[in-house]
Amino acid sequence: MTIQPAVVPARAGSNHTTDQHSSLKNQLARYFFLRVSFLTLVLGITALLEARGHRLTTDLYHYPLLFITGVYLFTIVSATMLGRLKRPQRFASIQVGIDILLISCLVLFSGTSQSLFTVVYFLPIIAAAFMLYQRGALMVAALCTFAYGFLLVLEHTHYDFNFLVIGPSTDVSLERLLNLFAINGLSFFLVAGLAGALASRLYRTEAALSRTTTHFDRLSNLYKQIFDDITTGIITVDGQRRITSCNRAAEGISGWRADEVMGRKVEEIFPEIKAAADMTASDRAECEASRKNGEKIPVGYSWSPLHGTGTEDNSFILSLKDLSLIREMEARVQQSEKMAAVGEMAAGVAHEFRNPLAAISGSTQLLAQRLRDQPEQEKLLAIITRECDRLEAAVRNFLLFSRPANPQKQWLNLKELWEESASLINQSPECTDQHRLRGEMPDDLEIWADREQLRQVLLNLVSNACQAMPDGGEIKCRAEPGRTGDGQGVTIKVQDQGGGIPPEIHEKIFNPYFTTRQDGTGLGLAIVHQLIKGHGGHISVDSTPGGTTFTIELGW
Repeated sequence: MTIQPAVVPARAGSNHTTDQHSSLKNQLARYFFLRVSFLTLVLGITALLEARGHRLTTDLYHYPLLFITGVYLFTIVSATMLGRLKRPQRFASIQVGIDILLISCLVLFSGTSQSLFTVVYFLPIIAAAFMLYQRGALMVAALCTFAYGFLLVLEHTHYDFNFLVIGPSTDVSLERLLNLFAINGLSFFLVAGLAGALASRLYRTEAALSRTTTHFDRLSNLYKQIFDDITTGIITVDGQRRITSCNRAAEGISGWRADEVMGRKVEEIFPEIKAAADMTASDRAECEASRKNGEKIPVGYSWSPLHGTGTEDNSFILSLKDLSLIREMEARVQQSEKMAAVGEMAAGVAHEFRNPLAAISGSTQLLAQRLRDQPEQEKLLAIITRECDRLEAAVRNFLLFSRPANPQKQWLNLKELWEESASLINQSPECTDQHRLRGEMPDDLEIWADREQLRQVLLNLVSNACQAMPDGGEIKCRAEPGRTGDGQGVTIKVQDQGGGIPPEIHEKIFNPYFTTRQDGTGLGLAIVHQLIKGHGGHISVDSTPGGTTFTIELGW
């Protein structure tokens, strides 16, 4: 006999079937224990009454004693098979069916209609309600009713087995047998219905409890993760101002571990913090709090009531925030504002230097024309002129770096722009006859850029390349179209054959006023980087002892 269980609400989790089988095995184990305990109690009382002379309706009192022995053996065998089951539902159905057969034998040998053990039929019915659910309980009740009716029919027909003497010898009327069948049959179905309803409610309650437990565990884990990972320090205190919990951020702010502060009063850890009674829930205050090592740090804090704790109403949450980084950022902003003001003033001063430098340079040139016949004076005037030109270049670069103009982009022919830049470089003192400038790029390569700014970029890069090769060499400018992001673009590479840039200063060469030359201003590459960044592009450097390559990527 295999009774399919009714459908019960599925539990959360991917191992629902495994959990259901495990639960059914546990129920079978409890059923085995209940079976033995119940039968031992009932049959033990019966045997005790028989031994003391309280005769029952049957003379076959030794059959119950033999029956309980058989039940013990059957239960032991079933229990040994329980751990190896793959289909516990079918095994449970077989157990219930065999119990019905055994109980029917017990009722038969104890007088059938006169038997006191008819109530034992309730045991498999109730067990089926919990193991096979309501549908299974009703089917087991039907089987019990059929088995009991069959025994009554045997009693009414005086059917006798050859190997056993069955039942009492007294005659029982048909009306009494029908009355017993109706009462017991209805009792079986009534117990099945009640037990099935109770089992269904129990399973629904267990399913709801499982969902609630899962939801609670998820919320508990979420709360714990938020409580531990939040950057704000959180400390909870009870009505006696003793610390009841402390998260990791609070540990980092105070320098105390959570297990060191639990149960201690909050003023022992932060004596500088005002008590909650001295502040309202909306107040936020700041103080210089002492850490465990004695270090003073700026801390912002606030108190808020802790509701729903089930204890005193004067429990509070202390929220802490380390303000060290904020104070440091404020100091940096103030310093940046100060430096910006100094920069504006310096730019104004540098701009004012240009007029005196122009006057000095012009006066020097006039004096040079008048003192042509005095070589010693001409040498001094040449020094003045050279230094004026150097100061003029430094002021011009400084103003270009401090006040970069927004690029006025237009379509340019890159090869024409390179030829213009190469012509200007050839006339500069940095470029000698030993320097060879070569451009490799398509004749029709058009780019979207500011002409003057891009020319300044090429002039600075080629000028640096010339200075990196004092003995001469080839300087190559290669360009090819490409793509940047979702649009079009161009890649420009300026390559020299100098000694290269040391790896340890690669990240510094674009910093303003960083230079490795004694007569350098340190603004050439900084201006290049700023102009390329203003175009929305990117510049990088790759240097080896055999040369340096600057790569510019522009897009539009």
